[in-house]
Amino acid sequence: MKTYSASPLALVRSLVANQGLILSLAHREAVGRYKGSILGIFWSLLTPLLMLAVYTFVFSEVFKARWNGGSNSKTEFAIVLFAGMIIFNLFAECIGKAPSIILSNANFVKKVIFPLEILPCVNLLSALFHAGVSMAILLVFELVEAGSVPATVWQIPLVLLPLSALILGLSWWLAATSVYLRDVGQTIGILITALMFLSPVFFPVSSLPPSWQTVAHLNPLSFPIEQARNVLVWGQSISWWGLCLYTLVTFAVAWIGFAWFQKARKGFADVL
Repeated sequence: MKTYSASPLALVRSLVANQGLILSLAHREAVGRYKGSILGIFWSLLTPLLMLAVYTFVFSEVFKARWNGGSNSKTEFAIVLFAGMIIFNLFAECIGKAPSIILSNANFVKKVIFPLEILPCVNLLSALFHAGVSMAILLVFELVEAGSVPATVWQIPLVLLPLSALILGLSWWLAATSVYLRDVGQTIGILITALMFLSPVFFPVSSLPPSWQTVAHLNPLSFPIEQARNVLVWGQSISWWGLCLYTLVTFAVAWIGFAWFQKARKGFADVL
């Protein structure tokens, strides 16, 4: 039986060697969801616009809400909320699909030469494309509303890099595990919904009691959501110490997830 290396170097070699295939599949995945629709790819632009409009109406008109310490602008809460939702949706889209990655591509499992480990990367790139469109909409909205965008916007890739590593690690683990344990796919949707309300999407961590702030910071989405708001909305620089720590943890998660995927993939063909 063929053995698959689980070393980080093997992962890097695979990603580099198959970058053309990854980009091609990611492009197909990103635009494939709009196939047959009248507006086509423009849905990727229309969807975040509609979301931003809904957030603005609901929170500025219905709930009369504003962010802690913010101004009384009717659109401020919607902008801050939308920034958090972009990060959460990126995570949720990838993790929600992860359990079915191998199950829905069983034909690739039979092909010994196909690099199955790239499938989570395809999903991630597709999700990043839609997140990028949403961020562009957010920045245009800020430009119209405030007349400028934060100078710290350039730091957003530094927030997305370790988050992407976390997503890949969890995706590899979920994709491999769900082949043997189909219940994973049934429970992941519930867990993602619960995580949305437990993450600082609708509230800042600073609004919690001190004892709960420590617990909130253990949430793997708290750091990227808070930092994305800092660089996209508030114009504050990234917490560099926090970024270093978060990057170390998420890259470790990525390697563990990849190692489990490589170990488990030997039995995929037999199970499927």
